[in-house]
Amino acid sequence: MTYCVGLRLNKGLVFMSDTRTNAGVDNFSVTRKMFTWNTPGERVITLMTAGNLATTQALVSLLDERSKATAERNPTLLELPTMFQVARLVGATLKEVIEESGPDGQEASTKFRASVILGGQIKGGKPTLFLIYPEGNFIEITEDSPFFQIGEAKYGKPILVRAYDPDMSFEDTIKLLLVSFDSTIKANLSVGLPLDLQIYEADSFKVTERPRIEADDPYFQHISNSWGEALRTALAQLPSYQAD
Repeated sequence: MTYCVGLRLNKGLVFMSDTRTNAGVDNFSVTRKMFTWNTPGERVITLMTAGNLATTQALVSLLDERSKATAERNPTLLELPTMFQVARLVGATLKEVIEESGPDGQEASTKFRASVILGGQIKGGKPTLFLIYPEGNFIEITEDSPFFQIGEAKYGKPILVRAYDPDMSFEDTIKLLLVSFDSTIKANLSVGLPLDLQIYEADSFKVTERPRIEADDPYFQHISNSWGEALRTALAQLPSYQAD
């Protein structure tokens, strides 16, 4: 399983993904799920993936291979003029990979399902995010739905819904996402550290930060411990139930 979040702020975009993959309860490994293509001064495109590992790796490899422009295959994701058209290309490529992986029909194809968060900015447009489904169709971020999650989303969603503010700083957004991921990690063994983080400042057309948050990261440990203590304190301060 996986947990990835893409979140839009007034300042730009923030992406975070875990790196755990598993083929059973005793077979865990670390695999990157966040990928970026950057033409400085012109575009930044970031992809996060969840689902069948063979499918997501094939998707990224195809997109990367096809980003090298050729006379036979134009335009590429580094040439398309809008993020909407990039989303169409990624959706079509994902659908192509899944269909080729399941030659025996829909039942086989479902075993190779994957979903994608696509985000970034192309000069002339605004920073945006798309959620792309296995069928190749997609939706774009809105003010009413300012973030997307893929993978094991349910445990980390409540804090995002309650605390998100479009005017948040990047620093506070990272804190918010770490709480969301900490809640998910504690609730589901198939999501785990290290975490990949990427910040994109609007109109910069460059990746400003791509640290990896390891399990022994002092700030993550402080957030995790402090959040647990804060929850216990808040619960203790709530009025006790009184039977009628």
